Amino acid sequence: MVLQNWINGQFVEAHGSGRLEVISPVTEAVVAVSPISDSHDVDAAYAAAEAARLAWRRTTPGQRQQMLLAWADAIEGAADELVEAQYRNTGQPRDAIRAEEVMTGADHVRFFAGAARTLGGVASGEYMEGHTSQVRREPIGVVGQVTPWNYPIMMAIWKLAPALAAGNTVVIKPSDTTPESTLVLVRLTKGILPDGVVNLVLGDASTGALLTSHRTPGLVAITGSVRAGLAVAEAAAGNLARAHLELGGKAPAVVFSGVDVEATAEGIVGAAFFNAGQDCTAVTRVLVAREIHDDVVAALVAAAQALVVGNVEDAYYGPMNNRVHFTKVMEILAALPEHAVVATGGNRIGEQGFYIEPTIVTGVKQDDSIVQTETFGPVITVQAFDSEAEAVTLANGVDYALAASVWTRDVAQAARLAADIDAGCVWINTHIPLVAEMPHGGFKHSGYGKDLSVYGLEDYTRIKHVMTATEAS
Repeated sequence: MVLQNWINGQFVEAHGSGRLEVISPVTEAVVAVSPISDSHDVDAAYAAAEAARLAWRRTTPGQRQQMLLAWADAIEGAADELVEAQYRNTGQPRDAIRAEEVMTGADHVRFFAGAARTLGGVASGEYMEGHTSQVRREPIGVVGQVTPWNYPIMMAIWKLAPALAAGNTVVIKPSDTTPESTLVLVRLTKGILPDGVVNLVLGDASTGALLTSHRTPGLVAITGSVRAGLAVAEAAAGNLARAHLELGGKAPAVVFSGVDVEATAEGIVGAAFFNAGQDCTAVTRVLVAREIHDDVVAALVAAAQALVVGNVEDAYYGPMNNRVHFTKVMEILAALPEHAVVATGGNRIGEQGFYIEPTIVTGVKQDDSIVQTETFGPVITVQAFDSEAEAVTLANGVDYALAASVWTRDVAQAARLAADIDAGCVWINTHIPLVAEMPHGGFKHSGYGKDLSVYGLEDYTRIKHVMTATEAS
């Protein structure tokens, strides 16, 4: 059976005649067939969103809060269905999907449900004699969104929840390799949100291009690669629409002398290989003080080799999401420079499924492609530094600026590094935890705009100045 779009509160057969096979990265078998939506489908989705826009924006924040809270309850109630739908497309450990995406995702919806009631403009004041000014914070209107395959449920919620809480209607397109769990998410809005407030179109990059270049949305948002983000920014610019871009990362973990080497290594390995490294904030580069370099490498190798990987109940991570990406990561490893040393890993696991061993590469140089380019897989590099200043230079010496961590017992040093490292988030003696109350987003080629927090909510609003004459004319 071919999957269907969700438009105006119901499943609708796509007009586009193209088809995509959705492949399990565990078994490499076809688990679903998705349509490639065309311009007729995208037009229909945006027409539904536009038709629902005025009524939805006129709901009060309290009304939107109650509906979003009901949606969060529905998400939790459908946890088993969501887990299985996502597992079919991603092969991620089921426990991780349940805990890190379904339950955490429902919590994030509840955060934005409450945050909707906190938005307001600047208090009114008199800045010209006989006139009172105030600032209104309003929804943008209709929003177009494109989500990735690495965390399908979570990324859809990060996009949908703030947009809806702010009073916008939405057309969203999930990744062509992981559509099923997002379809469940939007179906769960039936009977909770008015028809047309959330719409979903399925398809490939051509569908995404139609969605982001359409004249209807006032903002287009994407979580994805730098290449995809640049395409979205260009498409949005053609209509003078705003763009919200959460793109790639190449996060460093900077390790200084004096730390507990084994505990630090375990923390870094956990953050590097979670979700098979398919996380834009994952540790990818370990920068370590030269005097403890060898000890840290040994501890990293031991921690990596202790991880359980594969299609087993207690696996720490699952497969690469799709064959194209699996091939890309394996090609990156095959093309390592001669001076690079694979301390552990580097190989495919088994003959079925897109599994790769946790891999640690040492001996690399700052200008090596493995250091400069996002791998998005279970691979980390290790470099030594001789001073705090050199550590900062190495940390900042890539095009990305999404996340970083500093591992030290020196509080003042941690404060200096947190200020000097160019990243949207800097963790101290930990790496990768996220909370709904704090913003997520980067600088440079990691994009602009924030997910999560009230800052993420504000990104889906616009501000308007209203001036009223207070003296009779």
